[in-house]
Amino acid sequence: MLGVLRGSTATASLAVLVAFLAAWEWLPALAGIPEFILPPPSRVWQEFLRMSANERLWYHSGITSMEVVVGFLLGSLLGIVIGFVLGMAPRAELVLSPYILALQIAPKVAFAPLFVMWLGYTVYPKILVAVLIVFFPVMVNVLTAVRTVDPDMVNLARSFSATRWQVFRMIEYPASLAPLFSGLRIAATLAVIGVVVGELVGGNLGLGYLLTYGEGQGNTAMVFVTIILLTFIGIVAYAGVVLVERRVLHYMPKAQHATV
Repeated sequence: MLGVLRGSTATASLAVLVAFLAAWEWLPALAGIPEFILPPPSRVWQEFLRMSANERLWYHSGITSMEVVVGFLLGSLLGIVIGFVLGMAPRAELVLSPYILALQIAPKVAFAPLFVMWLGYTVYPKILVAVLIVFFPVMVNVLTAVRTVDPDMVNLARSFSATRWQVFRMIEYPASLAPLFSGLRIAATLAVIGVVVGELVGGNLGLGYLLTYGEGQGNTAMVFVTIILLTFIGIVAYAGVVLVERRVLHYMPKAQHATV
């Protein structure tokens, strides 16, 4: 029965996609919208083939994918560590939280030119912007999970002479896994945004560069190809987090962790 439901859901999703592509292919022409404003999927596909042959599309896609992965991993690791530290040290949270909040409120786009000035037109400014964007949702989810651990469980463990490390390993860490993966799912998509912001500011590598190049050439189809590939990278990153989550949280009911 479950397999039938999944099959029908996939069929319905495919039908929606086909209907969307058909509407995109023919409705703009019927409405008199020129191709340079809204190119049909067939034109976008032709541009995709041209870019694959002449614009080093896969090389730029690989650069962007690498930046997304590195920025996501570094930002997530930083968020996890700081989230646990602040969660277990309330005084440190009181001291540092205003500065962390200020860093989050500050527009990330404003940091990108600064990073370019410091590090040049390399991959590092893009990764740093991604780290900044990824860090906060992961940190907040971990911090909230640690701060909301059942105090009765902690007191029970301490009554059995559990050390601080044992309380963390057996109670706080397992309790934080589900919220942690919720933050990681958000961070996986935000990493793509951070990298693109960095690539739009400066550089000659990555899909963000191709996006700017296509805009400068007035090539709308090229812009669409780039946007579609960026969306695909985000979907793959999100799906990767969900797959890891299912393996790590396999013991939990499905309603309590992510589903695609």
